Amino acid sequence: MELNINGKAVQTDADPSMPLLWVLRDTLNMTGTKFGCGVAACGSCTVRIDGEAVRSCVMPVAALAGKKIQTIEALGTPDKPHALQAAWIAEQVPQCGYCQSGMLMAAAALLERKLKPTDADIDEAMTNICRCGTYQRVRAAIHRAAGNTQGAQA
Repeated sequence: MELNINGKAVQTDADPSMPLLWVLRDTLNMTGTKFGCGVAACGSCTVRIDGEAVRSCVMPVAALAGKKIQTIEALGTPDKPHALQAAWIAEQVPQCGYCQSGMLMAAAALLERKLKPTDADIDEAMTNICRCGTYQRVRAAIHRAAGNTQGAQA
């Protein structure tokens, strides 16, 4: 089966029913996407499929033929971080860091849909769970990346 991952055609002989998360981590050795709960509740495994935030732990790889998959590995680089990654650092979002790749992918999908999100937009889109409780910092970082420091007033 051929998948389009981070703009490249990738071949895998994974079982078509295998969740994308395990294809990424175990078959393709792309470990930036994390396993959290396995039931699509926490969001640690969030990737973007055709621009939308999707929980990869429950997405069978067979459903992804012809779709564009983006993982955290393609969001930015250390030399040229994505605006969200730079904002995450500036706002000191991560504590343990485990959920951050999923949070960043969900935030990237939000900013692609809505360039200047309000606090309500962010709260609606960011359903990822962070055990460290950095939700206020996440919101501030998304506003920073959007160039919107006014939050709900924007």
